[in-house]
Amino acid sequence: MTEVTFHFNVPDPLAYVCRLVRRAAGTGAKVVVTGGGPLLQELDEELWRFSPTDFIPHCHAATADPQVLQASPVILADQARGAPHQDILVNLGSVVPEGFETFERLNEIVSQDEADRQQARMRWKHYAARGYAIRKYDAVTRESG
Repeated sequence: MTEVTFHFNVPDPLAYVCRLVRRAAGTGAKVVVTGGGPLLQELDEELWRFSPTDFIPHCHAATADPQVLQASPVILADQARGAPHQDILVNLGSVVPEGFETFERLNEIVSQDEADRQQARMRWKHYAARGYAIRKYDAVTRESG
């Protein structure tokens, strides 16, 4: 069963996701990041300039060649369903990503914005109602629960 973790109180979701995917890719894990098109475009730009000393290899599921998709440790996709199978799904979006259950882990990113928190509560209820064990991680205090 997919392991679900909510990362909440995230002050800068794009920078946070960059750190998260860099750490995951460094372990050899493969990651898909979902969210809206404009948000993924912003993340793409952030991944290019995130660190002056390294590069986080990534591609877009909709436009990458099959060989690039297979080799890339980080894939940006409008939706999880139909994305190449990877180990970890990171959701920047406001809805439950369709197909999340095919991933080993799902990381939900929740900013400090109240509207984002409300949408996250709905996603939490969705996973809990289906029997998923949910962990939480406070990005500010760095406490897990």
